[in-house]
Amino acid sequence: MFIGYHASHEQVPPSALLTCVQRAEAAGFDGAMCSDHYAPWGVRQGESAFAWSWLGAALATTRFSLGVVNAPGQRYHPAVIAQAIATLGEMFPGRFWAALGSGEAMNEHITGDPWPPKPERNDRLKASVDVIRRLLAGERVDAAGAVTVHDARLWTRPEVRPPLLGAAVSPETAEWLGGWVDGLATVAQQPADLQQVLDAYAAGGGTGERVLQVHVSWAGSDEEAMAIARDQWPNGLVGPPEAWDLEQPEDFDARTRQIDDAELRRAVVVAADPDDLVAQVAAMTSLGFDRVYLHHVGRDQAPFLAAAERVLLPLLREAL
Repeated sequence: MFIGYHASHEQVPPSALLTCVQRAEAAGFDGAMCSDHYAPWGVRQGESAFAWSWLGAALATTRFSLGVVNAPGQRYHPAVIAQAIATLGEMFPGRFWAALGSGEAMNEHITGDPWPPKPERNDRLKASVDVIRRLLAGERVDAAGAVTVHDARLWTRPEVRPPLLGAAVSPETAEWLGGWVDGLATVAQQPADLQQVLDAYAAGGGTGERVLQVHVSWAGSDEEAMAIARDQWPNGLVGPPEAWDLEQPEDFDARTRQIDDAELRRAVVVAADPDDLVAQVAAMTSLGFDRVYLHHVGRDQAPFLAAAERVLLPLLREAL
């Protein structure tokens, strides 16, 4: 099992996050990933740096693979994302991947364009991925419809195209993208719900790698771990479709003023016992995932990275 580290731009300044990803490699993680956000999920998270600048620095100062979750089509023109993917792929062969999704209003509303309903966002995503693939293949591209492209081509391309995964949370989206992406990237849910996502991906023709991101709150005691989750990741209580449509961190904070700890534990693996954390992660990954990326939801990543090196990664490797 590939065990990766999620680097949270929403919670850690990019300079410190660069140190974190270097420390993650030294601790024994197999790779890392991040999300391309314009805003954090909540005011107390406090950060949201430009992922693409950071990725260049992170890839240049580590040796393992890195990926990014990105939404082309509104905040970014797909031809620009194709150029970004091509550049990192040329500079760091075999080490970069992207998971492309239909996005959230919290990041895309900044353009001032209307936020489309989900079916239109899906159409835009499919058209964007088609443009990106064609450009990476060396074509000159014109397109009209969900996205518009005029006579674009990439002058710098990697010898091998980086994998383009599809980001999905629901079974419906997983099935829809299964036949035309290189793999599936999703986030932790209850095992029965995750199984539905995996089954739908396969039913839609998906055969590529299946990637899981797991939110973890790790501390020396359960009370401390729960306090970190309450402070930093209450947005885990806001699921789709509402999470796709809220615009501001303050909107998520207002939506989660009343926190149900039992429900939050369903969104975040809250643990102080290594065996407990390993058991919860194993219950999800054993469903058929090829890679898992752990995201410690605390702003201070040092205790988690130290624990990962000392005990969590060895136990996970035995269990997975």
